[in-house]
Amino acid sequence: MLQDTMADKKKPLSPTGKKNRHVKAWMQQHVNDHWVHEAQRLGYRSRAAFKLAELAEKDKLFRPGISVVDLGSAPGSWSQLLHERLGRAARIVALDLAPMDPIPGVRFLQADFREPEGLEALADVLEGRKVDLVVSDLAPNLSGVESADQARSVHLGELALEFAVQWLQPGGNLVVKAFQGEGFDEFQRTMQIHFGKVYVRKPKASRDRSREVYLVGKGFTALSPPDDRKSDKTPSGSASGARGR
Repeated sequence: MLQDTMADKKKPLSPTGKKNRHVKAWMQQHVNDHWVHEAQRLGYRSRAAFKLAELAEKDKLFRPGISVVDLGSAPGSWSQLLHERLGRAARIVALDLAPMDPIPGVRFLQADFREPEGLEALADVLEGRKVDLVVSDLAPNLSGVESADQARSVHLGELALEFAVQWLQPGGNLVVKAFQGEGFDEFQRTMQIHFGKVYVRKPKASRDRSREVYLVGKGFTALSPPDDRKSDKTPSGSASGARGR
């Protein structure tokens, strides 16, 4: 770093320099990450595959031949795992705003899930047939303003839940990414209206310092009575190990 020529003055730290240090630290962590190495070794497109694999095993989400929608699918590691574990008879539809390289047995739509056109395109592909499982790894592009980023994250979770309520078979399951913070508890209570059990999970492949968790809704009940279940149902499961970002 260049020093100021005046001995009694120091230049203020550059915000850009601070950001670059954070990026370098993240890159170093990424390069040394066990799950990144495992993903490369096994041919998965990202470490996120291990998050879904752990959730699926713990909560018994996978059955051969089921119908699944993968929201926020790019780069495709969840779709890879779904195809691998569910077999050729499974119906897997994936959607993301970003492009995704093809995966055998997966129908991919590049569309904006937040817009009516994206939902219509997804509905056209589903052809009115309900699904057994909805998985959502949707996350907002981070602005650096924590309150705004948290609000966007909760909103994406709400959109995924609305979609699941419309398209899940009775008894179906939902996995949705969430971040602990403002609005999280309310969103969890909303999920409890529609599912027999709702668990908060922190997969081992999630970074320890991240507030990222996954809400797993088990046993979709299409005609759940909201007034009976909204206010007093105790949350199921825990997010042990979850820490602030």
